[in-house]
This record gives sequence, C-alpha cells and structure tokens, in this order.
Amino acid sequence: MNEAQGRPGSVEYLGVTPRSQRLTLLDLFAGAGGLSLGLTWAGFRSLAAVEVDPAAAATYDANFGGHILRDSRGRPLPMEQVDFTSFRGRVDLLSGGPPCQGFSLLGTRLEDDPRNRLWREFIRAVDEVQPRAFLMENVPPILKTQEGAFTIEHARELGYSVVAGVLSAEQFGVPQKRKRAFFLGVRDGAVSLPRPLPGTKFMTVRRAFAGLPLQPTNEDLHMGRTPTGTSLERYATVPEGGNRFDLMAKRPDITPRCWLEKATGSTDVFGRLHWDQPALTIRTEFYKPEKGRYLHPSEHRPITHREAARLQTFPDDFHFEGSKIEVARQIGNAVPPLLAYVIGLHLESALERRSVPTVQPTLFELVPG
Repeated sequence: MNEAQGRPGSVEYLGVTPRSQRLTLLDLFAGAGGLSLGLTWAGFRSLAAVEVDPAAAATYDANFGGHILRDSRGRPLPMEQVDFTSFRGRVDLLSGGPPCQGFSLLGTRLEDDPRNRLWREFIRAVDEVQPRAFLMENVPPILKTQEGAFTIEHARELGYSVVAGVLSAEQFGVPQKRKRAFFLGVRDGAVSLPRPLPGTKFMTVRRAFAGLPLQPTNEDLHMGRTPTGTSLERYATVPEGGNRFDLMAKRPDITPRCWLEKATGSTDVFGRLHWDQPALTIRTEFYKPEKGRYLHPSEHRPITHREAARLQTFPDDFHFEGSKIEVARQIGNAVPPLLAYVIGLHLESALERRSVPTVQPTLFELVPG
C-alpha cells in the first residue's frame, strides 16, 4: 500500500486520491458538508443539499458552490418544505444524517422526541427521488429501534437491497474512535458495508497534529481560550491519558465539589489525549475539558478548533462560516470526511459494477514512523 504524502492537513496527507466526479449526489441534513466532502473525493458531484442551520448552510455553500436549497428570501429550506420529485432520475446517491439526539445514548432517548421523526423525511426523499443508491448515517442505538427497522423494511419495499451496521472510524484511517451506524441501499445489485483490513494500524493524534504549533496562533481556527489560574492548575495535574480522577487524587482543594462527591463515573471527563493513539469521539463542545477527553496531549489547554477539525479529517483548506460556537458545532456533528470517502468508494464501485473492495488503499499506513 502507498504511504501518505503531502503536507500535514492536506488531502494528500490523508491518503486520499480524489476521483473524477462522474456520479451525482443529493445530500440531506448536510451540516457543514463532511459527508459530502468525502463523497466528492470518491467521485460524486453535489447537485444540491438541504441544511436548515444558517451557519452550517453558509459553510456548505462556501465549499461546494451554493448548493443549499433556499426559499425566495434566501433562507435555507427545511426538509418538510422540499418537493424532491424534481430530482427524480437525476441522482445517483442520496445521502444524509437525520438529527440523532433523539436516539443518542447521551440523551434521554424519548420515543416522542420530534427529532426522531425526521428520519421519515429521509425515507420520503428516497421515495420521491428514487436514487440509484442511498446512504443514511446516525448513532448506533438507531439500529435497535423501530425507526431503524422501518427504514430497512420500507427501503426494501421500494426495491432496494439494504444493509445496516456500525463502522468504527479509526479502522478506516480516521484519528478518532468514533462509532456510527450506516444504512446503505442499492436499487440494482447487492450491497455490503466496507470492511477494514485485519490488523489495521491506526492514525494517531500525533500524526493528525503534525505541523501545528504547540501554542495556539489564533489564526486559521488554531484558536485558544483564556483559562483562569485555577483552570491551569487543574490542567497541570492531569498526565497524558489521565482524567479527572488524577485531579481528585492530587489536588482535591481545587477539584469541583460535584466531582469529589461522585467517586465513580466517566473516565473521559477532564481527560488528556494520548499522543500515539486515536482520539475519542469529538463532539460539539470539545473546547470544554469538563465535557470529555479534550485536553491536549502535552500542553495545558483544551484542543483548538483546528486540532478538532484535523481529528475529524477536515483538510486545512476547508472553510468554516459562523461564530466559534457555531463552527465547533459543525465540526463535532460532522461525519469524518475520510470515513465518508471510504464508504463513497465502496458505493461507487457497486454503482459502476466493479468488484467491491474489501479495503481501500492508502488509508492504513498513517502511523508514526
């Protein structure tokens, strides 16, 4: 297999060789476009996208050419207002990730959560567009819900071969342990999930951060915060790979009372990343160490927006629109483009009637020397 080439933060460094865009793509619940970006690398051309969040929609338009569907006033159209029949016969791949909070293990998983119903809009779009293939992404718990079962059942009634399962991003070259559920459907022919090569070596935080200054420059998303003196003292107690329990043991005098009163619980809270391992899941508030394992491996600070984008495999030339909080939300909610690229290559092979590869070349040698 080929070694990664190119400067850190580039598409080439990720091991990606973009293909000619011969197939068409319609992306729903598109967010900033992480899924679209990887799929365009794999040979799909974006026709249009649906994203209701203004900042994420602006990011998508900035990177893909103004494809967000909008109303007469220029406002992004919500899914419920889109008539998809005009796209029938024009779309090779319909993709999207309906909001997942209603299914997430981090939430209350209420059966009547209105966000759970948006997956019906995705199925409606499949029915109206009749694409050659579809790709739906969500959190793993959806596979055990009635909604997940109905998605498979209804897609099969529409004439699709369907497969669903969980993929772990780190097994496909992403420097992050991120599990997501994927539903793949193909109208004509068989379909399967991509499989990693047994014994895959993982991309690491060290390789992802290569070339970035250890201290934030406050330019190009490499933005730092201004911690209090107490916060700096707390950071200093946590070793590489450590967490809040190191703080509790070493400095109970500066440990928040709520942690002192909770002797058990998550080992990721106030955690520090390992240099030579993948990160854990990057969520939308990665700039808050109290929310997860977001401390830099060696510096006494949380990771920057640029570092989080690197862990999500966004190349440095991808442009984000919005405030710091809005950009962080876009980064944390995205499908890692490199994972989308792997799935896109898999689907492109199925649609072009080529043999479906077991493993994608160039993605598995991205390890420290």
